[in-house]
Amino acid sequence: MFYFSQSPVRVAVLAVLGYGATAMLYSPHAHAQVNTNPVINQPAATLEAVTVTGNPLGSSDLVAPTSALAGTALLLNRESTLGETLANTPGVSSTYFGPNASRPIIRGQDGDRIRILQNSGASIDASSLSFDHAVPMDPLTIERIEVLRGPGALLYGGSAVGGVVNVIDSRIPREALFDEKGGITGKLDAGLSSAGRGKNAAISLDTGSNRFGLHLDTSSRTNGDTRVPIEINCTRLGGMGLARRICNSAAETRSTSLGGSLFFDRGYVGASVTDYASIYGTVAEDNVTIDMRSKRYALEGLVRVGKGLIESVKTQMSSTDYQHVELDEGEPAITFKNKGNALRLEVRHAKLGSLEGMLGLQLENSQFSAVDADGVGVFAPFSRSTNKALFAYEELGLRWGKLTFGGRLENASVIADGKPERGFNLGSYSVGGLVNLAPAWQLTSNLSYSERAPKAYELYADGPHAAMGVYQKGDPLLKKERANSLDTGVQWKSGADSAALTGFISRFNNYIFLDSRGDTIDDLPVFSYRQVGARFIGLEANGNIRLFDKGRTVDLELRGDLLRADNLTTGQPLPRIAPARVGATLVLAEGQWQGRLGFNTTSRQTRVPDGLQPTNGYTLWNAAVTYRMKTAAPATSQMLWYARLDNAGNQLAYSATSILTQTVPGRSPLPGRSLKVGLQVSF
Repeated sequence: MFYFSQSPVRVAVLAVLGYGATAMLYSPHAHAQVNTNPVINQPAATLEAVTVTGNPLGSSDLVAPTSALAGTALLLNRESTLGETLANTPGVSSTYFGPNASRPIIRGQDGDRIRILQNSGASIDASSLSFDHAVPMDPLTIERIEVLRGPGALLYGGSAVGGVVNVIDSRIPREALFDEKGGITGKLDAGLSSAGRGKNAAISLDTGSNRFGLHLDTSSRTNGDTRVPIEINCTRLGGMGLARRICNSAAETRSTSLGGSLFFDRGYVGASVTDYASIYGTVAEDNVTIDMRSKRYALEGLVRVGKGLIESVKTQMSSTDYQHVELDEGEPAITFKNKGNALRLEVRHAKLGSLEGMLGLQLENSQFSAVDADGVGVFAPFSRSTNKALFAYEELGLRWGKLTFGGRLENASVIADGKPERGFNLGSYSVGGLVNLAPAWQLTSNLSYSERAPKAYELYADGPHAAMGVYQKGDPLLKKERANSLDTGVQWKSGADSAALTGFISRFNNYIFLDSRGDTIDDLPVFSYRQVGARFIGLEANGNIRLFDKGRTVDLELRGDLLRADNLTTGQPLPRIAPARVGATLVLAEGQWQGRLGFNTTSRQTRVPDGLQPTNGYTLWNAAVTYRMKTAAPATSQMLWYARLDNAGNQLAYSATSILTQTVPGRSPLPGRSLKVGLQVSF
């Protein structure tokens, strides 16, 4: 069984950081070069941003349906949670447990089927266990988000059967930003929001030379209860009152990270440590708050061999200590802990004719516990989970395009106190192709088979969950999930004009989902994990039309998606499925100015299981304006002023994908009208 101690990982991380800091202190140029000379202090090379989640070999021609948010697009979509930041991406919705806890849903898949990565490495927390558990990542410190829609199980594990969200930051520098004289660069971000009197600020600094790099970032975010278009009756520690705010939706979040790397002629070795803390209200219960903390140590290295059969070897290791305490009226009720380690090794082989690819090893373990204030186990027993996997990914370049294929063999085991060990042997396989139909047209298709093992909480949960206001029950007899998936897409691009359309179908055997049949225990609604046959069918589309291009540009951005999900065992629809959505944004750009005006329309969701309530449709209008300017003193920098108006019509709306719509109907609408203003400075 794979278990490496956390101590070596942490010691190695601190050793690399300490060596880098020493190099900076004793560098003869470190103090003199503080970006006063824009020529000396320019980065040694400009790195092209490429999508790595959908293609680990770095190709820009992607067979898997992948999208990304970065730069101004990320800034103007950024919310306080990862789920809401991505919620307007075609094929992506969110679990929306209020403004502080929201995880991405991809093509109707949520929870453990969506793998959230940090720089393509494992992220260990408890966010997939329950909708009220937030992802310990602040979008303020994210450089880029990549979304792989459809099965990512081949490269990232059975828990990626629904898709992958890869959060990319610069906490471990991977390329030298400066020459031998050194320098410093950074980014400052500050903003205000009217929705909950929110304030946020973040700063990121990078320094070093051509032989080492150091990174530091820190962020802070605070907000009060979020404004909504209706009055809600709130109970706060014995007090009552009506307010046009979501009850108990205030939050305070802090994060700090230090990273560093040493660069060699053929690669690098780097490390980082990140400390994240958040205290936020859980909107299902007025008097319950969560005190969450996560500390993550990461170690990463790359060696470019360049000789023989091996082109490069990349290694990632991480150790995470995560916990959150659910406080009921200020007193600890349940403490969740998840401590884990992860190792990922990728070996890229030399190109064999037109064939290139990689082999990999992935090892993960975690220890999960949930105890009450007296240290007695509740909700689910103490458990140890282990995953071991070998995988391969290959691409064959052809005159008309390329073929991709590969496989993954995985073993997953769960050992829980007082329960028999459950072990699962898993296999995942895929084949895909890309055809260049014409200079402006591409056709892609993927066929995959994937397997996923049930998680410990899906097997053994049996207790009340105060923050959600429900009683959750697992099933110790759950079998592994099996899924067959096919997606086919066509893309067209000509200058600034583009269009893409993708259709997909996924068929599951032993699909695990959280189901409610109207039962109660201790006056709490019971939600149980069950297995059924399931089918998901959908369409995703996006495009851009250049309407005007003379001195100024005018573009029309279009997007939309459609999803149907059925429980094949009962003939009922599956719960919490996003209805049809369409959206459009008119973008005007001239010189340093850019203006945006758009809408997102969500249709009424009437396809719900018996006993659940449908949700009404709605249209949310939004607008944004940005202005860029440069300054020469005291240092060369670029300033980006921005203002965003969300839900301009103050429309009352409820999310069909949120469990709150059913468990506490009427108490957690989407945020009302809000104005966000801010400044981003890069130097």
